[in-house]
Amino acid sequence: MLLPGDPGRALALAQELLSGPRMFNHNRGLWGYTGLAADGEPLTIQSTGIGGPSAAIVLEELIVLGLARAIRVGTAGAFDGSLGLGDLLVVTAAISADGTSRALGAADRTDADPELVAALRRCDPHAASGTIVSSDLFYEVGEPRFSHWRAQGARAVEMECAALFALGALRGVAVGCALAITDQLSGERERERIDASALADAGLAVGRLGAAALGAAAPV
Repeated sequence: MLLPGDPGRALALAQELLSGPRMFNHNRGLWGYTGLAADGEPLTIQSTGIGGPSAAIVLEELIVLGLARAIRVGTAGAFDGSLGLGDLLVVTAAISADGTSRALGAADRTDADPELVAALRRCDPHAASGTIVSSDLFYEVGEPRFSHWRAQGARAVEMECAALFALGALRGVAVGCALAITDQLSGERERERIDASALADAGLAVGRLGAAALGAAAPV
């Protein structure tokens, strides 16, 4: 299963990746679609909304329905000046700077499922990889939070990974994540934001990577 945050991106990915996509969920505006992927296997794409609380609700309910493996395909702002706008980042771990992962029992950081990390890397050997930080703030306040997270090894910031990784670990479900860089927050240059056309392309690229990795991962 792919877990984009944005319902609009879920629709775009369904149109891009699925043969005969069917909407199966629209509750609270969290659009979900199912169909056949390029390899002929069933694939579901379900949006999670913004932030850890919403993402955790969606994942918990999917687990009740039998979910065994999922990859978040989202966006992030980069602290690392070597990450360009539109680049893809395979997440290995998330620093838990959010409330949801902590409520789920996470320590200072939570790890992505290693098999899904390996599958994502195999499917795009040129993608960057590393630790990110999950925050509760969409409009971040900047320094000194950024400096603190950089010192902890975070290459980028987003809002959902830590909660999804923590819940996956708690429930015995494999969860991975690939992110497209849509903002550059490095102190090496002024803050930059990806343009609308490139954002759409990046959203499709990270979704294609996630779908390929699900197909390449060992069966559960």
